[in-house]
Amino acid sequence: MSYKKYSLPPAALVAIERMNQLGQSQKPFFFVIDYLMQKPLVIPLEEVAQHQIFYKIGDKTNYHFKHKTAESTEAVFQKYPISFEEYQQSFTLVQNHLNRGNSFLINLTKPTPIQVNLSLREIFERSEATYQLLFKNQFVLFSPETFVQIKSGVISAHPMKGTISANIPDAERVILEDKKELAEHATIVDLIRNDISMVAEKVWVERFRYIDRVATNEGDLLQVSSEICGELPDNYTQKIGTLLFKMLPAGSITGAPKPQTLEIIKEAEGYDRGYYTGVFGIFDGQNLDSSVMIRFIENTSQGMLFKSGGGITVFANAESEYQELIDKVYLSK
Repeated sequence: MSYKKYSLPPAALVAIERMNQLGQSQKPFFFVIDYLMQKPLVIPLEEVAQHQIFYKIGDKTNYHFKHKTAESTEAVFQKYPISFEEYQQSFTLVQNHLNRGNSFLINLTKPTPIQVNLSLREIFERSEATYQLLFKNQFVLFSPETFVQIKSGVISAHPMKGTISANIPDAERVILEDKKELAEHATIVDLIRNDISMVAEKVWVERFRYIDRVATNEGDLLQVSSEICGELPDNYTQKIGTLLFKMLPAGSITGAPKPQTLEIIKEAEGYDRGYYTGVFGIFDGQNLDSSVMIRFIENTSQGMLFKSGGGITVFANAESEYQELIDKVYLSK
């Protein structure tokens, strides 16, 4: 199969120009960019709440949290994942491309219908994650994953690749010694390092494969992350939009090489990711913090959908990947 190099949609070019203008004047702004960059939004920071968009990024938020009063209602959460047979069809397609050398790593995701007795706003209020977003009444997310941060001219990324239940005996050793997980993680670190090198003058891996613990309503998960850093040129604020879009879509939720892998994902998934696996964040005039939009619940005409998935390599096992997809469908706590 032949592949084309992907080009940016017109809406992305408009967003880049807007971000660069705001960056040149060092005016703080909020941004949310969908997976295929077709519906990006760039909003001056003080106007975000007017659009019924609420965020929490680290200790920065535009929402008045009510000290967990929403927890007076006990959460009832049910998930209805696709059958293993249906998942395996997509998995086999992906594996065939991997075996033919069309890609080295492919992030395969699927939507899971869920039933929950909470509104999107209540889910947002109850969640505990580094990155949270309530986008009108369309979707909510509680993501543990950083896309990129910029602090004093240094850009850093923290890709998460590798998930295991903390309840499994000796879980940390099990996941760190898993050959498939190591191969997947090393591939994504190399991809992110390459992405950062497109905008930075010096790039290095600060930390390789450290463990984060994520609390869920079904027990804790362990996730494996790395930290990759680079030094930006002095005028980076003037080109902040150009810089950001050069690294999209995020490598951790696509794969490598990106152009081929995007085409394979489209073929294998058979649904519209929309804003899921896009990015959102804030620029304060000098520094930037952003997240990959995962742990994502969407309000649709067919009911609520929870979109999740994981990275596939030639070493991957269909049963394990299917279980990981299901394990990532949870409510934050």
